[in-house]
Amino acid sequence: MDNRNSILTDTLPDQAIFALDIGTRSIIGMVGMPDGERIHIVAIERAEHTKRAMIDGQIEDIEQVAKIAGQVKDRLERKLGCKLNKVCVAAAGRALRTESVTFEMELSRAQKIDAESVSKLEAGAISEAEKMFMNREGKDSDRQFYLVGYTVSRYYLDNYMISNLVDHHGRVLKVDIIATFLPTEVVESLYSAMHKINLEVASLTLEPIAAINAAIPQNIRLLNLAMVDIGAGTSDIAVCRDGSVTGYTMAILAGDEITESIMKEYLVDFETAEKIKAEIDEAEEIQFTDILGFEQTITKDSIFQSIQEASSRLCEEISEKILEINGGMPSAVFLAGGGSRLSGLKEGIVEHLKIDSKRVAIAGNNFKINAFSEEYDLENPEYATPLGIVISAGFNIINDSYRIVLNDRPAKIFRNGSFTVMDVLMMNGYNYQDMIGRSGQNLVVSVNGKRTIFYGEKAEPSVLKVNGEEAQLSDPVNSEDWIVFVPATHGKSAQAKLSDVTELGPDKLILINEERVYSDIPLKTGDSITIEEVINDEELSIEEDETDVIPVPGIHSAPAEMKSTSIQLEPVSEFQNKEEIRGELTVFLNEKPLILPPKPDNQPYYLMDILEYSGLDFKNLTRQVMLEINGESGYFQQELHSRDNIKIYQV
Repeated sequence: MDNRNSILTDTLPDQAIFALDIGTRSIIGMVGMPDGERIHIVAIERAEHTKRAMIDGQIEDIEQVAKIAGQVKDRLERKLGCKLNKVCVAAAGRALRTESVTFEMELSRAQKIDAESVSKLEAGAISEAEKMFMNREGKDSDRQFYLVGYTVSRYYLDNYMISNLVDHHGRVLKVDIIATFLPTEVVESLYSAMHKINLEVASLTLEPIAAINAAIPQNIRLLNLAMVDIGAGTSDIAVCRDGSVTGYTMAILAGDEITESIMKEYLVDFETAEKIKAEIDEAEEIQFTDILGFEQTITKDSIFQSIQEASSRLCEEISEKILEINGGMPSAVFLAGGGSRLSGLKEGIVEHLKIDSKRVAIAGNNFKINAFSEEYDLENPEYATPLGIVISAGFNIINDSYRIVLNDRPAKIFRNGSFTVMDVLMMNGYNYQDMIGRSGQNLVVSVNGKRTIFYGEKAEPSVLKVNGEEAQLSDPVNSEDWIVFVPATHGKSAQAKLSDVTELGPDKLILINEERVYSDIPLKTGDSITIEEVINDEELSIEEDETDVIPVPGIHSAPAEMKSTSIQLEPVSEFQNKEEIRGELTVFLNEKPLILPPKPDNQPYYLMDILEYSGLDFKNLTRQVMLEINGESGYFQQELHSRDNIKIYQV
C-alpha cells in the first residue's frame, strides 16, 4: 500500500484539502494536509481534456468536464485509499471585469459615523461600479453577474484620508473601491460539473487570487508586485501593495494563441501543435506529420519566427493589463502557469513593460514558503493555481474557515477575510434593491393645469435574520452562521385610466396632449388632460389652483369607508382632532404637515413609506438622497412617530 495511506485513512480527515484546478487544457487535482505553518502536499493527479470542453477558461461542455474531473478524483481516491467528498475550486471566468470607482456621500450635518453608514457608503460604491460596468457592457437591467468581491482602497472623511471611518465625526464620506464582477454562468457551470461527480464545493475563490497566494506570500506583499498566471485559454493577473491584493483581472490571450499560430503555419491539428510547442526547448529539430499526411522536419528557429507575432500580442496584452490594474509600473512581476515556460515570453514581457529583466521571474521559488512535498516538485509554475487553492483553503481551515449557510444552502464565498451580511448577499447574486426594495413608480398627470398623482404600491420590506435573530446589513458574519434572507418585493407601478380623473359623457370635451379622446383610455406619466363642460353648446373651462393627490388602492391605501379622505397636506389646525379620532399619523415632511391614514393591518409607518411623498423621482436621481428624522440621520426601516419632523432631499 502507498505509504501516504499512513497519513490518510478510509475517511479523509476534516482538515485535509482536496483542490481541483479546472483549466482550459487540463484538470489538476491536488490533496494537502496542514502541517504546522505549511501545507503538506500528499497527492497530485492530472488529466488532459480529450476534446475542447473549455474555451478561454469557461466551461462549455459540463458533461465532458465532469468526466475528466471524475477521472482525476478516482485516481486520487485509489492513490490515497479514501473517499473524496468535498472539493475546493477556483473560477477563472473569461468575462471577469474589475471596476475602480470613487463614491461620495454627504450627510445633512457633521455627526458620528456608525457601521451602518459605512455599509451604505460601500453599497453605494458597489452599485455605482456595477452601473458603470453594465452600461459599458450594454447589458439590460436584469442582474447577470455576481459581485465576486471588492477591496476598499481608501476612505476619506471631509476630504481627509483615513483608515477607518467608524466612530469619527464628520459630514462628507468618500470611498475608493475596486469591485470585481463575474458572469453567473461561470460559477453555476462550475458547481454543476462538481455535483455531477458527487462533490460538494467546500470553498470557491478566483484563480488569480489563488495563484497570488501561492506565488507571492503575505510577508512580501508590502511591495508593489504583479502575478500573471498564463494558462491555455486565459492569463489571470493580480497585483498587490501595502500588504494586500489591490486588484485582479484577466487577459483573454494565453497559450492557445501560440498553439493556433503553429496550426496555421504548419497545417497540423491542435494536439500536434501542442506537442510542437512543448518541444521547442527540448530539441533543435522537431518532426511531425501534417493534416495532408506529409512528414515534416522544422528547426527551433523557424518555429520561433512563426509564433513571434502571436507571442508579441500576448506579451503586449498582458503588459497593458498589468499597467491598467496597477495604475503604473509594478516593482516586480512573477510569471506562473504552464504558459509561463514558453521560450521568449519572459523577454517579451520585459520589452513591453520596459522593466529591468531582473525584475521579471518565473514563479515557483516562493511555493516552498507555504507548502512542501516529499515526492513532488512543487516549483513547477504550472502548480501555481492548484497549489494556491490548497494554500488558501488550508490556511482558512487553520484560522477557523468560513462556512456560511444562506437560505439552507452553502453560501458562495469568493475571498478571504471578514464579512458582513451585505458582503455575503452580494456575493450570492443579490443586489442592493433586493435588500431595500423599490416602490412602484408613480403616475403623474396634469388635469386642467393641476398636478395629479397616482401612487405606486409600496415595496414589501425584505426579511433578514442571522441565526434566527433580526439583523442589519452591516452586521458581521462568523463561521457556521446561518442566514435567512427574503428579498424585498417591489411595489407595482401605478395605473390609471381617464375615468379615474373624470366622468365620461357627451356633455364634456376631453383633450389629452391636445388631442380629443372619446373613450376610457389608460393614462401615462406626463399626460396633459384638458376637460371642458359643454353647456348650451358653449365650452366653459374649469378653473383650479391646487394639487390633487389620488392614492391607488393598495396595501397602504385608506380603507374603503375612508376613500373620500386623500393623503394631502393640510393646515395644522384642521388635522389635530382628526388624528386623535381616526387613528391617523401626523408628521411633517420637508416643513409641511402630512396626514397618513391607518394601515389596514394596523402596522406602524416606517421612513421608507414616506419616500413617495417627497416628490423625488427615485428612478432618475442625479445626486445623493439624504434622509433625516428630527435632525438625525434616518434609515429606511426606522419607525415613525406622531409629529416627527422628516426631511427627504437631494444634496
